[in-house]
Amino acid sequence: MPERRFWVYVLASKPWGTLYVGVTSDIELRVYQHKTGRFEGFTKRYGIKLLVYFEEHGTAADAIHREKRIKKWSRAQKIALIRTNNPDWRDLAADWYPKALSAEEIENWIARTAPGDDG
Repeated sequence: MPERRFWVYVLASKPWGTLYVGVTSDIELRVYQHKTGRFEGFTKRYGIKLLVYFEEHGTAADAIHREKRIKKWSRAQKIALIRTNNPDWRDLAADWYPKALSAEEIENWIARTAPGDDG
C-alpha cells in the first residue's frame, strides 16, 4: 500500500498579497482546485491562486498541528517563512498542470483533425 503523505501549504493572491494556509493529503489536486475556483469561499473571493510555500508531513496529525500553528502566526512571520525558500514569490505549481488551450487553439485543432469533405 502506498505511503500517505500530508502537506501544509500557503497560497497568495500575488507577491505580498492576501495569504491562505491549508492542509491536504493531495497537494496537486488541492492546488488545482484553488487555481480553478472549485471552492466557494475565501480563496475564490480574493483570487488566491499562487502556491508560494509547501511542506510535507508524515502524518495527518502532524500536518494539522503545523497548519494550526502557522495560522496563529503574524503576517510578518508567514511572509518570512515564504521568503526563506521562495524570495521572489514564484508560483511553485506553475508547471504542474498542462496549459489550457484558448478558444482559437481549440478551433484550429478541430479544423486540423476533422475528417475531410472529399466525400
